[in-house]
Amino acid sequence: MGHGGMGIVDDQLNVPLEDAELLAEVEMTTNLIIAASESESPLAQDEVDRLLGVQRNDSSPIPPQTIRNA
Repeated sequence: MGHGGMGIVDDQLNVPLEDAELLAEVEMTTNLIIAASESESPLAQDEVDRLLGVQRNDSSPIPPQTIRNA
């Protein structure tokens, strides 16, 4: 401890728990799971690509859309 017992401890485990990239991945995965669970048949590859924001052959991005319950 530091002076007077009130020192600051450098804790290697004290890290921010928010990771923007991880949150984006979780959101995409969640959207995919919701779409799959609401579909009566397997999702087409084009739909999976759209949900995941995969780019087309012409390099234009497919914007992922949020799935909303009807």
